[in-house]
Amino acid sequence: MIAFARHRHSVTVHVRGPETKATQLTCPEDWEFFGVELQLGAYLPLFAPAALADLNDALLPTRSGGRVVLDDRDWEMPTPQNVDVFVGRLVRAGLLTVDPAVEDIRHGERPRGMSERTAQLRFRRAVGVSHRRLLGIERGQLAAKLLAAGSSIADAVAAGGYYDQPDLTRAMRAATGHTPGELRTDIPFLAF
Repeated sequence: MIAFARHRHSVTVHVRGPETKATQLTCPEDWEFFGVELQLGAYLPLFAPAALADLNDALLPTRSGGRVVLDDRDWEMPTPQNVDVFVGRLVRAGLLTVDPAVEDIRHGERPRGMSERTAQLRFRRAVGVSHRRLLGIERGQLAAKLLAAGSSIADAVAAGGYYDQPDLTRAMRAATGHTPGELRTDIPFLAF
């Protein structure tokens, strides 16, 4: 993700990696946040996704006049309305890339001529977590969404492929910081 935080006349720019555990974020008054969630396998080669995991953001330098510095070049600071133009410029400059093999590997296919180990390393380099870890995160998100929508705990166990309710409870605490019962009743806002 590339995230922008604006407070009065200053903006900070963060390159964020994957989140492998529940994190709490606060939104202070008078701040504006916007950003781009990159597709799976899209990353900035200057910043290894694994090094950015779990809020270990890379903070990009900014300059007066609304400029952000990336790869020793000044870029116009985007707004929520034109952030897609900013991303397109990064792609054209070769600073944002998508590994085309990630989608195949994600779905259990291995590109022709690629060993299993090479596929694992390539996936981790582009995504920041192993394929197995990603599957666990996605299972947890699915179960949490079902619970937040009011589905029964038994339905979440079955849909997420969990062994039993205690297995689901451990996964939900790790993925969201809440128990399945809490997710079903009183969580005002939960982002996935």
